[in-house]
Amino acid sequence: MAFPHLQQPSFLLASLKADSINKPFAQRCQDLVKVIEDFPAKELHAVFPWLVESIFGSLDGVLVGWNLRCLQGRVNPVEYSTAMEFLDPSGPMMKLVYKLQAEDYNFDFPVSCLPGPVKASIQENVLPDSPLYHNKVQFPPTGGLGLNLALNPFEYYMFYFALSLISQKPMPMSLHVRTSDCAYFTLVDRYLSWFLPTEGSVPPPLCSSPGGSSPSPAPRTPAMPFASYGLHTSLLKRHISHQTSVNADPASHEIWRSETLLQVFVEMWLHHYSLEMYQKMQSPHAKLEVLHYRLTVSSALHSPAQPSLQALHAYQESFTPTEEHVLVVRLLLKHLHAFANSLKPDQTSPSAHSHATSPLEEFKRAAVPRFVQQKLYVFLQHCFGHWPLDATFRAVLEMWLSYLQPWRYAPEKQAQGSDPQPRCVSEKWAPFIQENLLMYTKLFVSFLNRALRTDLVSPKNALMVFRVAKVFAQPNLAEMIQKGEQLFLEPELIIPHRQHRLFTVTTSFLSPWPPVVTDASFKVKSHVYSLEGQDCKYTPMFGPEIRTLVLRLAQLITQAKQTAKSISDQYVESPSGRSFLSWLTFGLTDTNSCYPANDLDEIGQDSIRKTDEYLEKALEYLRQIFRLSEAQLAQLTLALGSARDENGKQQLPDCIVGEEGLILTPLGRYQIINGLRRFEIEYQGDLELQPIRSYEITSLVRALFRLSSAINRRFAGQMAALCSRNDFLGSFCRYHLTEPALSNRHLLSPVGRRQVTNPARGPRLSLRFLGSYRTLLLLLMAFFVASLFCIGPLPCSLLLVLGYVLYAVAMTLLTERGKLHQL
Repeated sequence: MAFPHLQQPSFLLASLKADSINKPFAQRCQDLVKVIEDFPAKELHAVFPWLVESIFGSLDGVLVGWNLRCLQGRVNPVEYSTAMEFLDPSGPMMKLVYKLQAEDYNFDFPVSCLPGPVKASIQENVLPDSPLYHNKVQFPPTGGLGLNLALNPFEYYMFYFALSLISQKPMPMSLHVRTSDCAYFTLVDRYLSWFLPTEGSVPPPLCSSPGGSSPSPAPRTPAMPFASYGLHTSLLKRHISHQTSVNADPASHEIWRSETLLQVFVEMWLHHYSLEMYQKMQSPHAKLEVLHYRLTVSSALHSPAQPSLQALHAYQESFTPTEEHVLVVRLLLKHLHAFANSLKPDQTSPSAHSHATSPLEEFKRAAVPRFVQQKLYVFLQHCFGHWPLDATFRAVLEMWLSYLQPWRYAPEKQAQGSDPQPRCVSEKWAPFIQENLLMYTKLFVSFLNRALRTDLVSPKNALMVFRVAKVFAQPNLAEMIQKGEQLFLEPELIIPHRQHRLFTVTTSFLSPWPPVVTDASFKVKSHVYSLEGQDCKYTPMFGPEIRTLVLRLAQLITQAKQTAKSISDQYVESPSGRSFLSWLTFGLTDTNSCYPANDLDEIGQDSIRKTDEYLEKALEYLRQIFRLSEAQLAQLTLALGSARDENGKQQLPDCIVGEEGLILTPLGRYQIINGLRRFEIEYQGDLELQPIRSYEITSLVRALFRLSSAINRRFAGQMAALCSRNDFLGSFCRYHLTEPALSNRHLLSPVGRRQVTNPARGPRLSLRFLGSYRTLLLLLMAFFVASLFCIGPLPCSLLLVLGYVLYAVAMTLLTERGKLHQL
């Protein structure tokens, strides 16, 4: 009788798969709600993995599932509301998770689908330092391939949910989806608000089983040997282990969901970086740098064997986060700041550590420094170093700035919202700034290096410089950063009264919750060494080296302002209809110009004004942060050489003379990119063989070239005889059949300009001008105007020929008179 019972889950799964193909989306969700309510966990166990994959898509990105990243309420309101109701933290899907959680089911998750660094570590039998993977790695079954993680239902669901952000293929460029409006972004916000509440406690799981709330996951025994270098264990498990089962707070049995959710999000979204950085962060030596510093003992006592590099070097795939990925991470950081700042004032004081506090309050205090700080720093470093030099970097920039300003998400921030003036950053944030010193200083230097290579005339790039300068110019922030640097650079002094502090840290470092360390210098150095290693070479943000970079950026901002002003002057001097006439190419066309125009030429006067405003304010903020003087900026601007030469033309880009000609310096490359200077480039070859321009018809130009070539070959002798005459007819023919003397054209090389020695060409006819849109459009307009006066095509053509002959006669006379004056 047991055989039919064993077949029941398969029958249920098969029927649900069939319904997913035949029934509409809303009906399928209604059926799933009934199945979750009516069927027991034993039968839903086989359905759960398929259902999770059908919602979030496959981990290889082939199946998109419900495509939550593109589902928007404005476009598909019915499907959007149905999906959000089904996947809500209090919805049917979570009820299914808790129903399976109560029965202690486990599900296999392939290690091969984890982020690259984690996968390489586990495959080499090196357990990552996150408690998320402890006691969960399983040997493959007999005949099976690959390692698996044994996850409980909540972990399995969250793994799929988090990985669907990066495993699915990027959205096509043609599909314009606003990330903040999509279902996935909204779900992330709801899960964070539910499991990391800023008010109250985590709601208990909604479970229809008689047992009430689901228990916390039971610890597992390790299934394979690992060399773990993690120094921290699970927050909840330590807390519960110190409580009795009688007096335990019920919230302590549910805080594991909050901890799991945060760890999954951090591991899946931030654990992607280069092989070199991974080796640095994962090596035992780096892990023990801080312990070595805190215990002040010889590093020889802390040198366990290095992990094998075979699997680490096998991880060579590059990872470039998408803009959507960065926006979701920013949402996580903003909520974590609000979550941590929701601690009551009496619970943030040092004395609060000695009193009994709830697990949720302890978790609020440790969430950012313990789970997020290190991986976020590496993630930001990767983005700063690999993100393209374009306007999409704004998403990374705002994510970074959001983390740097936790006071924006503090409860007292609402009372200050009506004041337009920037408030002084309170001294109570000094510990946060000191414990995140590298986030402020080293990443600021990385941004400086990016800004020096971007086009600051572009409004979007100018806005990014303005945003960073505005944030760092907040009153008292620069002083606190400088104070943190002074604490780090403070020399090590052996003071007797510090000995008890070292002993206190030694005993509390391995304990669950270390007390607040009063030595600020000690904390800053621990932070820097934990992220960069004890042998790191720190460059002070307010030191002379970085000050030189800031002065250089100030120079380039001044030059960019001058360039924007010159473009604005061109708009003022040009007629209002210039853009239309330029499209028709009525104006003079420089066939030798190959220098690209700045993007301001296509945006308009408003963007030029915004650029000037952003750059002006950014320059003022930089003066405030680094205490720059007007005399310094004026002197360096003049030294940069923005003046024009005596001919009214811009000087050449900054370069040096090498063996094979000019070599651009970094400053010269920046001047060319930003349109500040350029080389005078002119076409030196046969004008008939110039590349076909965008304002010419390709097929017509080629046909006219073949026709004119045939005419020139056929009548070459006659044209030469006519042009050799000394009378007016000879002058008239020379004006039309010969091009300007090549001897008057120079090879425009900046080094050693010399005369061109190309052989002179004989008289020839050129019909290429008939292949341009401009000429054809002028002819059509002439015939159209003539038709308005009842003039037919033939008389109109004769009038045009007669008019041109008169024009040519006049130009011939003027040309001959000019030659006489030259003699």
